Amino acid sequence: MTTATVSPKLSPRQDDTLPARLARSAATTRSGAGLRSEDFPDWLAGRGRANRFRVERIPFADLQGWSFDPVTGNLGHESGKFFTVEGLDVRVDQGPFRHWRQPVIRQPEVGILGILAKEFGGVLHFLMQAKMEPGNRNLLQLSPTVQATRSNYTKVHKGANVKYIEYFTQPERGRVLADALQSEHGSWFYRKSNRNMIVEAVGDVPLDDDFCWLTLGQIGELLRLDNVVNMDARTVLACAPLGDTRQGALHSDTALRSWFTTERSRYEFRADCVPLREVSGWTRGADTIEHEHGRYFDVLAVQVEAGNREVTGWTQPLFEPRGLGVTAYLTRRFDGVPHVLAHARVEGGFLDTVELGPTVQYTPGNYDHLAASDRPPFLDLALTADPARIRYEAVHSEEGGRFLNAESRYLLIEADESEAPTVPPPGYLWVTPAQLNSLTQHGHYVNVQARSLLACLNTGAAEL
Repeated sequence: MTTATVSPKLSPRQDDTLPARLARSAATTRSGAGLRSEDFPDWLAGRGRANRFRVERIPFADLQGWSFDPVTGNLGHESGKFFTVEGLDVRVDQGPFRHWRQPVIRQPEVGILGILAKEFGGVLHFLMQAKMEPGNRNLLQLSPTVQATRSNYTKVHKGANVKYIEYFTQPERGRVLADALQSEHGSWFYRKSNRNMIVEAVGDVPLDDDFCWLTLGQIGELLRLDNVVNMDARTVLACAPLGDTRQGALHSDTALRSWFTTERSRYEFRADCVPLREVSGWTRGADTIEHEHGRYFDVLAVQVEAGNREVTGWTQPLFEPRGLGVTAYLTRRFDGVPHVLAHARVEGGFLDTVELGPTVQYTPGNYDHLAASDRPPFLDLALTADPARIRYEAVHSEEGGRFLNAESRYLLIEADESEAPTVPPPGYLWVTPAQLNSLTQHGHYVNVQARSLLACLNTGAAEL
């Protein structure tokens, strides 16, 4: 009798490319090497109890270190840093609004939004922070590891160091996985950019009490909840490079870029900062700057206490929108491949006229006075969508460091040919989420609201 030789069973080799590692992290839900998802609410509530937080509205006269310039009327800080509230004059040759003036936040310095990554048990985890922002609806939300303006991390405020900032300013401390300059809200900021970074740490990382390690999938679970994952975390997660999975796109990458370049070129557009005192249609009172018809937003002032911030108390201006926003992608499948309907949006504060936004990105009350022919395309469809066709829905806060109670209802809505045709109106194009993800590796292509929805897809919070 002969004896057969039995070879040892070989385990399949694990794909160590970055897209594969991100996919494994997105597929890991409920628990990782750190906090379990079911324990997160108690952990976040505990961080709230561990620190004192308070935000109180105050008159402009009670701002400390801030004042209105006697000549321009601009509202700025005595250091010349942080930001100023100025006026913006916008002219565009298309659409129902072709010339307007408004207050705008001017903050020319580039901040850092950075998430630190580290592998535990063969799965990438991300270091997230329970961070208080004065404008958040519930104050404390999950933020990136680092969320800091240049004024903050260079300590203009003379406060404590920004925790973990060295991983994003010292190249030897980690391996960069993603790094791109991205815009913030083009309707409220003038040409504001932040550096969106994901860095994989080298060596051990000390864990501060206000931080926790979560997998991409766990963050996705939290993105299904209202007002938990903040805007700055969402925009960074949208930039995670998931690899080239763009097969089956209705339009090639070259065609997409050509269309986008055409959109940027077809407008006669100009946006200039002007003195705040020259902004017509807006009235400054003791407590607010507001629009004469009660639309859009107010500018106001707050006093803040935050026990776990680099500075534990300060005052500052904030913008407060009038009403809940609606931010939605219409979705369809073409030859079985999911697509979303992108809108080439003109916003006064963009660096280069147009960025790709969601299908719908509006505060409905701002358009109630318009004739039906001037109402934004697809807005009414988003407002009346059949719940059975909504693939994702959650209310998320916008940037809580500059905006007070700024929230939007984020949606992914399945549409059909009669509602969202294959050949859409001018300014709209069907793209795959992978094509959008590819564009986030570059700056100023995909706007911050579109990046929020893309983060929901990247993390598995939503599926098409």
